[in-house]
Amino acid sequence: MAANLNNPKFTVPVNDVEQQTTLQLEHKDDDFDYSKRSQWLRAAVLGATDGLVSTASLMMGVGAVKHDIKAMILTGFAGLVAGACSMAIGEFVSVYSQLDIELAQIKRDNERENHQNGVLHTQQEVDHEDKESLPNPLQAAAASALAFSLGAMVPLLAAAFIRDYNVRLGLVVAAVSVALALFGWLGAVLGKASVVRSSARVLIGGWLAMAITFGLTKLIGSHGL
Repeated sequence: MAANLNNPKFTVPVNDVEQQTTLQLEHKDDDFDYSKRSQWLRAAVLGATDGLVSTASLMMGVGAVKHDIKAMILTGFAGLVAGACSMAIGEFVSVYSQLDIELAQIKRDNERENHQNGVLHTQQEVDHEDKESLPNPLQAAAASALAFSLGAMVPLLAAAFIRDYNVRLGLVVAAVSVALALFGWLGAVLGKASVVRSSARVLIGGWLAMAITFGLTKLIGSHGL
């Protein structure tokens, strides 16, 4: 304080410093690239939504011809296990293919750098930076399987303890609708997209899947096929 009083020309206004800091933080937030979240966000939201819709549709389809609660629960559980394995394998293969492409591109880039000066130092830096940004197939597979399982648990838990057939179907539809809207909202918030459009898209798609599965199964079952 004494130094500032003796040398007023070196004094920095506190308010200006706070203003500059706030502006810098806001600028960094505005410049954040939300597309960087796309890889894990896509896997998580797709897995959870797929688990929710496919398991609920299977349960609704079986429920259209068999009112037994045990049949619906076993069908849903089988759908959970099969779907989680399918999502994990599919995501692993997809991300591993992407990894191979990116590694091949990095190799081509490094070969071009071999003709430049200071190639060893530059190449090590590029390799280190690229390795940090490369996709991880195992993480993507685990995230997809976990997300699918969490989504599939919603209709299973909704129907598990309800004996009455009509109440059970209604509760499954209600629970799935709430979860679909929630997943749509979460994906929109994390990706800074439109909440209304995202939620409506996911919700309407889920309703259509359940309605088509229920209707077709009911139609086929009524003809004794």
